[in-house]
Amino acid sequence: MRSKRKSIIKNLPVYLMILPGFIYLLINNYIPMAGLIIAFKDVNFAKGILKSDWVGFKNFEYLFKTPDAFRITRNTLLYNLAFIAVNLIIGVMFAVLLSEIHSKKAVKFYQTVVLLPYMISMVIVSYLTYAFLSSNTGLINGFLKTVGLPEVSWYTEQAYWPFILIFVNCWKYVGYGTVVYLASILGIDRTLYEAAAVDGITKMQEIFKITIPLIKPTIITMVLLSVGRIFYSDFGLFYQVPMNSGALLNTTNTIDTYVYRGLITLGDIGMASAAGFYQSIVGFFLILAANALTRRYSSENALF
Repeated sequence: MRSKRKSIIKNLPVYLMILPGFIYLLINNYIPMAGLIIAFKDVNFAKGILKSDWVGFKNFEYLFKTPDAFRITRNTLLYNLAFIAVNLIIGVMFAVLLSEIHSKKAVKFYQTVVLLPYMISMVIVSYLTYAFLSSNTGLINGFLKTVGLPEVSWYTEQAYWPFILIFVNCWKYVGYGTVVYLASILGIDRTLYEAAAVDGITKMQEIFKITIPLIKPTIITMVLLSVGRIFYSDFGLFYQVPMNSGALLNTTNTIDTYVYRGLITLGDIGMASAAGFYQSIVGFFLILAANALTRRYSSENALF
């Protein structure tokens, strides 16, 4: 008992340091979980949440019985899989390049073109995208017109949007991943590279035999965290960037945007809560499955 008390006193500064983060997590992530009851009720504010009628799983029927259920689920999953793969590859590539190129111009380019978009809101990104894609004043159509090619009505043509959304998402978020991977690379013992240089290893061999294997734990952690949110979509990306164009719904509609449109139309809070609960449960089991798979083939890199 005395040793335990002594340990607490010894580590008291650490506990005080993590206290604000713990309080934030408690207030923003755990206390609101009590609101999950809304997903199973027909909310009537005149009665209050607790006294509203219990409807069981009726709110979930909105997602599962709608004719758009397959489409929005497919879009949500496939886009997120593409985002994970593209952001991983581009993020690692930028991190490796920055670790190898010791140039102020390269750092300036990274800060302006790669990192800056992560620090601005998706609203601004959507307007920047519109500046390029607008039918009348867009830079791309202006270029096409200059070289004698036909202009494209970007906001009515569905075929282009899977590529546009993947590009915009990568442009917006790859900077964060690059910082994480670069920090991991900079933590590698430089004597490994020096020993490899003595053995005559090429630069590409150095990257694939030293750098990437040693940052594998970071890569796995980032992928696992992304898998946990694979049933969620960036609302700004899928709603604001396509400018809520009805002609693009088959390509840009996801679970989050579908629920938002339903909430605006029907005002059904219980349905929106059911969708959020469904996404959380699926994400929870997906991250358990991904972690179990990781633990099976590389136990030292699993989260738990």
